[in-house]
Amino acid sequence: MSGIMWIISYGLGTLVGFALIATLVVWFVQDVSQKKHAVLRNFPVIGRLRYFFEKQGEYFRQYFFMNDREEMPFNRATRGWVYRLSKSEAGIIGFGSTANMFEPGAILFVNAPYPVLEEGMRPTPSLVIGEGYCREPFEARSVVNISGMSYGAISQPAVRSLSRGAAKAGCWLDTGEGGLSPYHLEGGCDIIMQIGTAKYGIRDEQGGLSPQRAKELAPKVKAFEIKLSQGAKPGKGGVLPAAKVTEEIARIRGIPAGRDSISPNRHTDIANVEELLDKIAWLRDLTGKPVGVKTAIGGWRFINELAEAVNRRGLACAPDFLAIDGGEGGSGAAPQALADHMALPIAEALPRVIDALIESGLRGRIRIIAAGKLVTSAKAAWALCTGADFVNTARGFMFALGCIQAMRCHQNTCPTGVTTHNKRLQRGLVVAEKFERVAHYAMGMNREIDMIAHSCGCSHGRELKREHVRIMQASGQSIAMNMLYPYPEPNSKKV
Repeated sequence: MSGIMWIISYGLGTLVGFALIATLVVWFVQDVSQKKHAVLRNFPVIGRLRYFFEKQGEYFRQYFFMNDREEMPFNRATRGWVYRLSKSEAGIIGFGSTANMFEPGAILFVNAPYPVLEEGMRPTPSLVIGEGYCREPFEARSVVNISGMSYGAISQPAVRSLSRGAAKAGCWLDTGEGGLSPYHLEGGCDIIMQIGTAKYGIRDEQGGLSPQRAKELAPKVKAFEIKLSQGAKPGKGGVLPAAKVTEEIARIRGIPAGRDSISPNRHTDIANVEELLDKIAWLRDLTGKPVGVKTAIGGWRFINELAEAVNRRGLACAPDFLAIDGGEGGSGAAPQALADHMALPIAEALPRVIDALIESGLRGRIRIIAAGKLVTSAKAAWALCTGADFVNTARGFMFALGCIQAMRCHQNTCPTGVTTHNKRLQRGLVVAEKFERVAHYAMGMNREIDMIAHSCGCSHGRELKREHVRIMQASGQSIAMNMLYPYPEPNSKKV
């Protein structure tokens, strides 16, 4: 008893000091005895500051040391613009733009001397996907839509918010390759069911595509999308760390819980364009729904082979849509070597794909969806000018949900609750609040695309053409996109 009183007789500061000294001694012993880090072995305890500051640097840079247009993958100006749009705050600035219009690749729209007056403005028309080639074509109402993000890669409240927001905005929600969950259906929005290489959510016991499951899903979705690859990791299957594979997610996907969920790097039953077209025709006939393909583009061989095969076999076997993802795309876990260096950026891939379809006479048959960092209305309008029918974005809607670009998507520690299954962190994402922001962002994007179109002399966004945009070159002069990528002549033998 006297010993306890002796300890208590010391002040709190003294006890804290003893604890600190003990901690430093433990760290010293650990550092000098470990063999992995030379800095810690040579400079015990003090060397830990190096790793501490390196870790904190990624958070401090975006607030203190980089200007508004400097950070990657999305700078502060872009993120701030999305945040304001999702809150229905006017995207108004003062004193002039901070964007560098002389930067190579900068987008400059060609303003009309006589813009469209309010009475000349028309609603952007919807487009039908699969009309004349499937039993239940899909009328898509929105230009801007939600790209594939799997339940598992993103959280339950995130999916619920996207579903409800998409329903309010009239846009579609792509499930991503993780399968269709009840949370995708909660809002009653249009759903595109993505079929990844592992066939999650639509697989049989052997891991193949289940015809029975496809027929069960068909009434719940508007279209199916066969994913060959995505911009974040072309040539690599999806990766969901074991910490994110909960019992519920495992049940939805049809896989074991608590183990890394790694998809094959390609469909085992699709090895060439002929097998791809066979699968598209089979699935469309089975379900009655439009069937499309999502892919990143590495060169011109794929699209040329696809066009040649469709013209040889007939329009009925063509994909109803192509979702073209740029190499700069990505919202989940991906190897850095692939994320940094694999596949063409959307600025090069999209016009080449459009041109190949025009040349082969297939442009009217196949709808085109563009994706790859197209989070602003200007980038989306550029895609329409190039020839796309729709624009998909994942990270734009993640920002609308509250994402702060903490870059922890793969660690299950997302501080805003978007990409974590930690219930404590998910509390920050309130569905009743965030679904409104999702809707505002989608509707705001569509509205600003039309605003750009009106300034170019078009009555709505779908009238935008390549002659309405110029691309800044390294020389400091811009060039009209219809000069940079002239519209090709359709091949009369294939029309």
